Amino acid sequence: MLELFDVKYNVLTDKRSQELFTLRKGVFKDRLNWMVNIKNNMEADEYDCHNTTYVFGAVKNHCICSVRFIETRYPNMITHTFSSWFKKSQLPEGNFVEASRLFIDKERTEKFSLRQYPVSGLLFLSMLNYARHHGYDGIYAVVSHPMYIIFKRSGWLIRQIDKSISEKNKNVYLIFMPVDDLNQQILMDNVKSKAPEADCQLDAWPISFSIGMDGTN
Repeated sequence: MLELFDVKYNVLTDKRSQELFTLRKGVFKDRLNWMVNIKNNMEADEYDCHNTTYVFGAVKNHCICSVRFIETRYPNMITHTFSSWFKKSQLPEGNFVEASRLFIDKERTEKFSLRQYPVSGLLFLSMLNYARHHGYDGIYAVVSHPMYIIFKRSGWLIRQIDKSISEKNKNVYLIFMPVDDLNQQILMDNVKSKAPEADCQLDAWPISFSIGMDGTN
C-alpha cells in the first residue's frame, strides 16, 4: 500500500524528520546540486518550521516522496528566497499555500518496484486533495523547467505567473495550481489511465493506493 498523508512539522518524529531531510539531501544536493543548506548529511532550511506541513508518500512506513506546504500568509520561498527572481513574486491575499521541496526518491521507487505505478500522478493528486480538504483556494510554487513539463504532462491546468533564470542559467517558473473540481477530475483520470485496476477513493484525503507489492497490499 502506498499511503499519502500529511504531518505537521511540530509532530514530526525524530526518525521521520531525519529520514525526510536525508532523502532531500540526496535529491536536491547530491543529484540536482542545488544551492541548499546541508548539516549532518541532511538538507533543511528556515522554512522547515512550525508553520510547515509535509505531505508524505510512504510504503511500509518508508518515505518514497514528499512535498512541503506553507500558508502564503507566512514567510515562504516565493516571497522571500525567490523575491528578487520574479517581478510578480508578491502573491495575492487569500487562502493559499506555497509548495516546495517536492521530490520522488528514485532509489526507493526502484526498491519497492513502483516504476509501473503513477507515483508522480498520485503525489500531484495528493497535493490537490490536501489543499481541498483543508479549504485552500490554490497552490503556488516555483519549479524548474523539467518539473514544469511534468506538471503539464499530468494534465493539471497550471498557470504560469512569471518566468525567470536560475543561478545555473536555467528557466524557472512561478506557477499557480488550481484545486477546483475540474482539475481534481483531470488528475484522477490521469491516475486511472495508468492504473485502471485501482479501486481506492482517489478524491479522498488521505489516500491509500494498493500497489500489490509481492502479491500483497
